[in-house]
Amino acid sequence: MPEAVETFDGWYCLHDFRQIDWTAWKLASQEERNQALNEFNALLSSWEDIEANRNGSVGLYQIIGQKADLLIMNLRPTMDELTDLETEFNKTKLAEFLIPAYSYVSVVELSAYMAKGKDPNTDPEFQARLKPVLPKWDHICFYPMDRKKDAVNNWYMEEKDERGRLMYEHGMTGRKYAGKVRQIITGSIGFDDWEWGVTLYAHEMLQFKKLIYEMRFDEVSARFAEFGEFYVGHRKTKEDLEKIMAV
Repeated sequence: MPEAVETFDGWYCLHDFRQIDWTAWKLASQEERNQALNEFNALLSSWEDIEANRNGSVGLYQIIGQKADLLIMNLRPTMDELTDLETEFNKTKLAEFLIPAYSYVSVVELSAYMAKGKDPNTDPEFQARLKPVLPKWDHICFYPMDRKKDAVNNWYMEEKDERGRLMYEHGMTGRKYAGKVRQIITGSIGFDDWEWGVTLYAHEMLQFKKLIYEMRFDEVSARFAEFGEFYVGHRKTKEDLEKIMAV
């Protein structure tokens, strides 16, 4: 039987996509709207304090298109903490005006292919990748993906060395975009419907298209990749959210 590759796992991750119920929001009183935004701002500030103390990370994004309006992305050392923060957010006034659109539960994952002779438990760079602070870059792109398991192309029946070769070539394509695109790979086997989530960050939105298009020609993607829906958007602050929600 083909040998499984060891994975190194870091912080747990929740991508929480919401749609704004604009009708309900416009019908709410100014007092209710102020309460909702003030509560959320306080909660977001507490999450930012957790990030400052290196116990997690948080990002707020406005999503383009009809799939969602907002994305709140949180990283925490334990799944229990993600559960608690999601519950805390759902109890806020703002959540009353938001409709769940999509969520993705996963954990930051690096494979043994990435270790390259380093000790993953002590190497500072490797540990920083397992427990990342979300980049404060302008734009975000998220999509889930699987590896094919059909009769012709079955990723899990390929030998370990062959999988390593394919992933190395794939990684070389990504290196061409160093400084232009940053990525966080999270694993979700046993946690969600897809096997991995890919979260990309860039200052120029077009870099997402260029990178993903070029990677489609890598053998590992051409033969084995299956993709879910794509979500793209822009990083926002508490002040930006107040402008978005102004009526």
